[in-house]
Amino acid sequence: MFHELKQSKDFLALTLAHPQYLSESFDFDLGEHTHVEVWDTGVIVFSPKHVKHSKDIVLSCAVHGNETAPIELCNALITQILSEELKLAQRVMFLIGNPAAIHNGTRFIDENLNRLFNGAHSRDEGLCNPERVRAHKLEQYVDRFYASQSGERHRIHYDLHTAIRGSKHEKFAIYPYRPGRKYSREQIMFLESCGVNTILFHHEPTTTFSYFSSENYRADAFTIELGKVFPIGQNYMTRFIAMKEMLTLLMTGKDLQLPEFDLKRLNLYQVCRSVNKHFDDFEFNFTNDVENFTAFPKGYTLAKEGGKAVKIEHEFESIVFPNAKVPVGQRTVLMLKTADDSNLD
Repeated sequence: MFHELKQSKDFLALTLAHPQYLSESFDFDLGEHTHVEVWDTGVIVFSPKHVKHSKDIVLSCAVHGNETAPIELCNALITQILSEELKLAQRVMFLIGNPAAIHNGTRFIDENLNRLFNGAHSRDEGLCNPERVRAHKLEQYVDRFYASQSGERHRIHYDLHTAIRGSKHEKFAIYPYRPGRKYSREQIMFLESCGVNTILFHHEPTTTFSYFSSENYRADAFTIELGKVFPIGQNYMTRFIAMKEMLTLLMTGKDLQLPEFDLKRLNLYQVCRSVNKHFDDFEFNFTNDVENFTAFPKGYTLAKEGGKAVKIEHEFESIVFPNAKVPVGQRTVLMLKTADDSNLD
C-alpha cells in the first residue's frame, strides 16, 4: 500500500480500493520537510518537520458519501502535498469519512454518519452498523491528532459537505453551539474569503462531527456546505478556487490577508428551533424544489403531522435542510431568523 500511494499519489484511489479498513498503518517522509502517517482507510496525517507550528487542522469530507465536491477538493490538496508541490507549515489531518458510501454512491449505508458523533454511535443499540463503528473510529482519530500536541495550540476542523437541494445562498457554514464562548470574527472572515459568506449560529448541542470537535477540543469547527450534490467527476471545481487557495495559505503558513470584519459582506442567521418528526405522516406544506433559506411569514403552516399543523412562530423564519423522510424522532428542518454580531469576538 505504501508503494501504491507513493507511486500514484492518489489517496482517494487507495481509500476506495480498501473501503472498510487497511490491513496495516504505515508512515514515510517527504524529503526532509514532511512526515506522513496513514492511520486507516481515509485517514492521513501530514506533520511538517524542522518548522515551528501552532495549528492542528482537520479537513474532513465524505461524511456523506454522495457529497463529492469536497472529496475531489481534499484529494487534490492531498495529491499536491504528496507530490511536494505544497510544503506545509502546519499539521493537517485529512479524513475521508465514509468510503463505503462513496463506493455505493449514496449518502450513507445504514445510518446518517453525521448524527452519530459525540458518543451517539454507542447509544441505544450501540455499535451495530458500519456508520456507528466508523463514527467511533473517527472520534478516536481526532482525539489522537489533537492530543498528541501539548502547549498553546489553535485547533481547527472544517467538515466539508454539499447540500441535497438548491440554496438561495450557494455556500454556507454552520457554526456549532458554543456555550460560554463567543464566535470568532476572524474565522468568519476566513470563510468569507473562501467564498462562504453565509453563517448559521446553532442554538443547541448536536451529534454532528463539527460539534464534536468544537465541544470536546475547543476547536474552531464548522460544517461547511459548498453547493449542491453532484456525482463524482461532474462538479465544477472552478467554483471552489477561493476555498482551495485559502486552505492552501492556511496549511502552508502564508499570510491570509483577511479583510476587516464587515457585516455588509455577510449573511448571518441564528437557528431559532429544530422541527422534529413525531409521526410517520409528517409532510411539508411546500414543494420539493423550494430552496434552502426560503422565508415564510408568521402563522404560515409549515408542515402537518398527526392531524396537527406546524406553524411559523416568528415574524419571518427561513428553512434549511428540510427532509421529511427522516426516521421518527429525528430533525426534519432547521428554522432560522436573522442574526446580528452581538455574540462575536
